[in-house]
Amino acid sequence: MNMHIDNQTAQPLSQVLVKMRTSYLSEPAAKYDARVEHLKSLKAAILVYQEQLVQALNRDYGSRSVDDSMISDIMPCINNINYSLKHLKKWMKPSSRHAGLLLAPAKVKVHYQPLGVVGIIVPWNFPIMLSVGPLITALAAGNRAMIKLSEFTPETNKVIKAMLSSIFDDTHVVCIEGEAEVAAEFSSLPFDHLLFTGSTTVGRHVMRAAADNLTPVTLELGGKSPVIIADDIAMDIAVERMIYGKCLNAGQICVAPDYVLVPRAKLNNFIQAYKAKFTSMYGSKVSENPDYGSVINQRQFDRIMQVLEDAKSKGAQITSANGEAIDNEKRKVPTQLIENTSDEMLLLQDEIFGPLLPVISYNSLNEAIEYVNQRPRPLALYLMSFDSKVQQQVLTHTHSGGVCINETVFHVAADDAPFGGIGPSGMGHYHGKEGFLTLSHAKTVLSRGKYLNTGKLVHPPYGGFIQRVLMKFFLR
Repeated sequence: MNMHIDNQTAQPLSQVLVKMRTSYLSEPAAKYDARVEHLKSLKAAILVYQEQLVQALNRDYGSRSVDDSMISDIMPCINNINYSLKHLKKWMKPSSRHAGLLLAPAKVKVHYQPLGVVGIIVPWNFPIMLSVGPLITALAAGNRAMIKLSEFTPETNKVIKAMLSSIFDDTHVVCIEGEAEVAAEFSSLPFDHLLFTGSTTVGRHVMRAAADNLTPVTLELGGKSPVIIADDIAMDIAVERMIYGKCLNAGQICVAPDYVLVPRAKLNNFIQAYKAKFTSMYGSKVSENPDYGSVINQRQFDRIMQVLEDAKSKGAQITSANGEAIDNEKRKVPTQLIENTSDEMLLLQDEIFGPLLPVISYNSLNEAIEYVNQRPRPLALYLMSFDSKVQQQVLTHTHSGGVCINETVFHVAADDAPFGGIGPSGMGHYHGKEGFLTLSHAKTVLSRGKYLNTGKLVHPPYGGFIQRVLMKFFLR
């Protein structure tokens, strides 16, 4: 079964971890067939529970697009499992390395061993993909997993727990629920690896807690991911390529475009093109459109409104993308296009994580690049340009976790490529082979045969003829 934490009656988390680690140590090297069976069972369960999961997400949000949930939560998990099943045997195979002349004759291989018990801390914005996705990688690598679900998605959590408990017992996969104090206790456990998805601020606390146990961490954070629209691209194409990334889940995505840099002469063109495309996608009333999601809860809505009011009070010009007023009751906010921004505004200080979009003009591409580089390195950077020289200039002179050229957010769905941040936007990678390696221990194994032990040639007493020859040969 899977666990629900109640602080007054629950088994301490440390005891849960001890139980799981004891079970892992009884079978520390999960065989290929067992891993495949776990992944296939999980895939079958997701397909059975998909409608329940999507409807639960809709209840947690008040309104969340069914198609958004299928595209961004369910489909990536299925694709991830299919990809992992296709490549798992090759990933698990020990890799042969060169021993080199100094160690000859010897064989060197790297074995990829499960770590043990992996902790996964899940945010509220994509609670299915960001719990099941890391779990898929953990299972592929032969690990057990404890999953701390977000307290802000209780309905979705119920379905996730029911789904996982239909496959795994509580020594293999355990789901934990609870408020901030439970999350703090969870992050302080001596896991064999801890994977956290969330804000940079909370990420610092998680890393600090993990440091006490020297627990290795993968932090998938966020930051202010920019869109640079170059001068060569038609504005309607640029908007078409970037708008979905901003509107998906009402902008509540760690890799959502956080602000747009537009050539100064084309600023008004961008505003008009965005308004036209937004209206064609969602109509004049997002409050009545099930394709456009709500801000998840009142706390997040109030935060976004505070950021918007702060910008307005400091001189920003704000335009609703479809002319519709914000629906306070349903917490539905059409993209708010914000001009005349300044660094004093909250809008440009922290990750927005919602449907607000600062539009900032620039005079030259170098100026746009400098603007990006003066700020913390983001999780994603988006460039709208068909000019190969412009593309190379931006790729060479900026740092970010990942890049999309003439697209946004879809790089996250690339199963055969690593995903992760840099600096304040995160550390470590998962997805694909890199995820498997992250949640495995690469153990170097050197072996010698029965005969011809050349290692004894360097044993004391030192200074013999053979040793002098070796020194001269290898130190030349």
